[in-house]
Formats: sequence, C-alpha cells, structure tokens
Amino acid sequence: MKLTLIKGVLLAAMALSTVACKDDLEYGTLVRDNRPAVPVTFTNATTYGGNPFIEISRAGATPITFTLSIPAGSGRTIKEISRVVGGGTGINAGSLNTSSLVINTAPIAGTGTTATFTMTQAAFAAKYPTVVLTPTGNPAAPREIAFIFLVTLDDNTQIVTQQVRARVLA
Repeated sequence: MKLTLIKGVLLAAMALSTVACKDDLEYGTLVRDNRPAVPVTFTNATTYGGNPFIEISRAGATPITFTLSIPAGSGRTIKEISRVVGGGTGINAGSLNTSSLVINTAPIAGTGTTATFTMTQAAFAAKYPTVVLTPTGNPAAPREIAFIFLVTLDDNTQIVTQQVRARVLA
C-alpha cells in the first residue's frame, strides 16, 4: 500500500510538471527564420519552390551569370560581392569560410542596388574539376551546380545569400 501511494504521488508530480511550464511561443534564435533586413534577390533566376536557378547550355558554353539585387526602397546600395563560392549542390553558408572553394580573388564591385557575377563554364570546370558539368539528358533531373554569395552593403553590413543554382542543359 505504501509503495502504491509513493508511485501515485510521483506520477501526479510528473503530470503536474508537464503542464506547469509556461508556453510563451518564443523559441529563441535556434528555430527562428534567419532573414536579413535587406533581402538579396536574383533578378535573372527562376524558382519553383526551392533554390533559384538559371539555365545554361553546355553545347553553347553559355556563361554563368547571376544578377544580384536589393530593393531600391531599402536605402542601401551594394558595395561589393565580397566572396563567391561554387561547387556541387552540397555547398552551404559555411563553405564561404573555405578558401579553396572561393572563386573570386578580389571583391566584385556593385552598381547601386545591383551587382553581377559572371563566370565561364571553362573557368568553373578548371576551379572545380570534380564537379560534373555533363548534362544528364533527363529533363526531370537536370545536372545542377551551385553558388553562394557574401554581399557587402554600403554600410558594411554583410549578407549571405541563399544557394542559387545553374542547371546545365544540352
């Protein structure tokens, strides 16, 4: 009887402890959206859900060009694209700290609220020889290469863009 009473009291204490915590719906910085005050968009890219992408022709050796833009009403301008990282689709924001992945040796100057990054497919293949540029031939699963940019604004605020991709077509 005594053991049953002790178990009952412990069970009641555990039940009360689960409802006694205040749920204020503030989850902290670990689970909040990490959105910059000034968003960077890619004006020449298309998106269907995930990452924005451009299409390049392997046969025509189309250059890889991304036009980065910030809203004109933000009151800011793009000073430079400080770093560009490319590679397979597994790159992420942490890749900006890996010097062997960084493409540009000098910052790329911005013009007002836009900045443009251009790279030839040959230069990409030379920089990342292990990344395959051959089209898959399957339009439902195209070959993609990825890029991430570190953009510096005129007030020295730095923004890491989302991953953007270039789909390699035949």
